[in-house]
Amino acid sequence: MILVVYIFFGMGIFFGILGNVGVLKFPDIYTRLQASSKCAVTSLISILLACMFLKGLSPMTGKILVITVFFLVSSPVASHIIARGAWERGTTPWRRKKSQ
Repeated sequence: MILVVYIFFGMGIFFGILGNVGVLKFPDIYTRLQASSKCAVTSLISILLACMFLKGLSPMTGKILVITVFFLVSSPVASHIIARGAWERGTTPWRRKKSQ
């Protein structure tokens, strides 16, 4: 069981680092937002699943499950609001320049 916990914690750390690298490397707000939101969700859910396995079947597991569901609902909504605000402000998506 502890191996499963280590795997989920490792996945959480891996996706967290990938999300930060994506925010630093990508060129515009839309691609950065995609990297940060996708990796944040997968990272946090992996860590919360590891915590659930670590605690076993207890009242703490129910609390962690409620936090997970809240994050699954609120994170995509927040990302959408940020992207829509950027779009309405007139921020155009990045395009690769065509080589001649």
